[in-house]
Amino acid sequence: MTVSQDRITESFEIMGAARRSRWLVTCDHASNHVPDWVAGGDLGLPAADMTRHIAYDPGAAGVSRALSDLLECPAVLSRFSRLVMDPNRGEDDPTLLMRLYDGSVIPANRNAGHAAREERLQRLYRPYHAAIESLAARQDDTVIVAVHSFTPQLRGRPPRPWHIGILFDPADPDYSQALIDLLRAEGDLSVGANQPYSGHLPGDSIDRHALRYHRLNTLIEIRNDLITTPAQQAGWAARLAPLLQRALTLI
Repeated sequence: MTVSQDRITESFEIMGAARRSRWLVTCDHASNHVPDWVAGGDLGLPAADMTRHIAYDPGAAGVSRALSDLLECPAVLSRFSRLVMDPNRGEDDPTLLMRLYDGSVIPANRNAGHAAREERLQRLYRPYHAAIESLAARQDDTVIVAVHSFTPQLRGRPPRPWHIGILFDPADPDYSQALIDLLRAEGDLSVGANQPYSGHLPGDSIDRHALRYHRLNTLIEIRNDLITTPAQQAGWAARLAPLLQRALTLI
């Protein structure tokens, strides 16, 4: 697949495809959309659940778009809910198609078999990853910035204290650690290193598109109550863009 212009498909959206900077922003969980051909467009969850973090990463798409503009680079955003199929999992990962997430059973996935899984892979998951790979491969010095958000508290779990987490593979820490140091030096943020969870999962998006090709990368997790409005999303992007750039000079 060759990407030469901005595109919107049922699987992904590309903005800024013609931009030639070394940066590439990705947003695996940009949308809570369920295509009509997947269980009639309804996974059987209450509407309130589809607005929760279990269905997508609230606020992450807005931050990704703003970062794309500030870094003058392309961004690839998914256009399907992580509950339809999680693009941040490998094809052999048992959580690729979730049946239970943070206390909510996903009825339409409970009995989804091989045929349903394969159709979602072919129509959604694989085109999304093909779009990322095409853009990432355009130049040798691509830096991938994956943007996510996390919920302040999982059901039955303690509150999460971090404002932002920077996730990375412990075998490839340098760029992310430089970014963590810069964020902590700002003095007003609680910054998690591989928090609220580990930064490396075999077969995930960073593994697939960055680690396997020795591309510089980082994964940013912002607490989703801090990016609920367009102004907050733009503000975080404006804060992060110069730090992302400066971190490159420190490694």
